[in-house]
Amino acid sequence: MRGLYAITPEGPGLIVKVRAALEGGIALLQYRRKRGTLEEAKEVAKLGREYGVPLIVNDDVALALAVGADGAHLGKDDGDFAAARKRLKGKILGASCYDRLELARGAVKAGADYVAFGSVFMSPTKPGAARAPLALFANDLGVPKCAIGGITLANAPQAIAAGADLLAVITDLFDSPDIAARARAYGKLFS
Repeated sequence: MRGLYAITPEGPGLIVKVRAALEGGIALLQYRRKRGTLEEAKEVAKLGREYGVPLIVNDDVALALAVGADGAHLGKDDGDFAAARKRLKGKILGASCYDRLELARGAVKAGADYVAFGSVFMSPTKPGAARAPLALFANDLGVPKCAIGGITLANAPQAIAAGADLLAVITDLFDSPDIAARARAYGKLFS
């Protein structure tokens, strides 16, 4: 797992936006919608399969299983990680570790396939989130490390240079006038 990790935005036009991101060559896609529906999640899963990009469902193991997603991503308040690992046997399981290395080590021990640190930069999506220092990415955890929070094309090279394998992006990708071109630009940062 390496590259741009697109996280779905709120608001209208999701399917068109997701298709554009997939056409731009994202590495991973996360379905994260507070007002999403089962039908919408199924459509996003279908698109992911069409483009050969793994779909991860945020905070909801049951929904991930229901739509045939490739995995789930859990935060500290999203249920029992060990139980999720058992239910998602053979699938991807990611863990939010915020600004805490000990959470990442615990998640890896419990079977996480990748860990996410953030907010790395000031985030328009979660402005009150704790800031995660770039130094966290220098730690070898044995799994890919994902940077999330306030990532833009301008500051993304800092996160990659620090050791981030994945860049989780919402606003800078999906608010772009040309989503596919923006995704390609992120992809070039990993070449």
